[in-house]
Amino acid sequence: MPRLGGPGGLLLLGCLLLVPPGAACPAPCECSEPARTVKCVQKELSAVPPGIPAYTRNLFITGNRIPRLASRDFQGLPRLVTLSLANNRIVAVETGAFSALPSLRSLDLSNNRLAAVHPDAFGVGNSSLWALNLSRALHNASALLPLAAAIARGGFHNLSRLELASNGIVYLPLGLFSGLAGLRHLDLRNNSLVDVKNATFAGLDLEHLDLTANALKTLRAEALAELGRQPHLHLFLQDNPFVCSCDIEDLVGWLNRSRQAADADRLTCAFPRALQNTSLLALAGAELGCHSSPHGERALQTSYALLGAVLGLLGVAFLFVLYLNRRGLKGWVTSTRGACRSLLEQRRYRYEMGAESRAARVSTLDM
Repeated sequence: MPRLGGPGGLLLLGCLLLVPPGAACPAPCECSEPARTVKCVQKELSAVPPGIPAYTRNLFITGNRIPRLASRDFQGLPRLVTLSLANNRIVAVETGAFSALPSLRSLDLSNNRLAAVHPDAFGVGNSSLWALNLSRALHNASALLPLAAAIARGGFHNLSRLELASNGIVYLPLGLFSGLAGLRHLDLRNNSLVDVKNATFAGLDLEHLDLTANALKTLRAEALAELGRQPHLHLFLQDNPFVCSCDIEDLVGWLNRSRQAADADRLTCAFPRALQNTSLLALAGAELGCHSSPHGERALQTSYALLGAVLGLLGVAFLFVLYLNRRGLKGWVTSTRGACRSLLEQRRYRYEMGAESRAARVSTLDM
């Protein structure tokens, strides 16, 4: 064993004292072993850096240019709980990219350009994940289908919070949330949803559903019935272009009966112009012109009955007048018939005379 008393020993001791606790930290990153945290923020990385310490519980790799996540990128991190990969311009996630993270609770993939997500990207039975942030994460709306397949196969039995805001989503694929029995918070703000199917949220027990700033014109009775089966739900619908026609009656009735719409008093008509900015809660069937009141229906039926009676009396009077003037009517018919016959004979005579004249001129020309 070397002695530390000489100059060489003192130099060795000095070197040992200068070695920081996080010596295994990847060169461009910042590591804190006491906080079990590694930060690789805006380091112009093109890939996940190797050699991330095994003690890491919180890993932040954000603001870089990492186009692809591979299955080997997060090996040897059994204690990792929080992983943020926001704003990295990620396009593709390969199979098993997150399958080696048994303790992962929160995953942030927001502000990326996901276009190709392998169905087995999250592995099978990834039941530890609690929160998944995919806001502004999709390259376009078509990328939702492979992502839906990955979510369906990920086994997220304990996923409680899912954020899909600002992705330009028009339709939600059927079965997208069917395997997420533990889901409580679902954020679909600022998309382009035009409809909600009755089976979209079937089997869930949501506490927070945000559908604000979409393209919803109404919600149909079947979808409202499914939402009504979720007793703890707080629904947000503001900033949708609601069309206040007869199709919105089911939604208006549901809003007045239910207390699940947290912003019901702020929902207004966007169309037609005559009802613009009118509160949905204040709408009534008569105002929409979809149904008449019972008094109005009885009055209309009475009017039809009176009109029929008047027309019947007029018909009887007309027939009676014809009967009284039957002889004069017969003479008028006879004289009219004679006049028509004389007119036809005159036209026939003129036609025949014209034909003989034309034939004579043709014969003269031939001679």
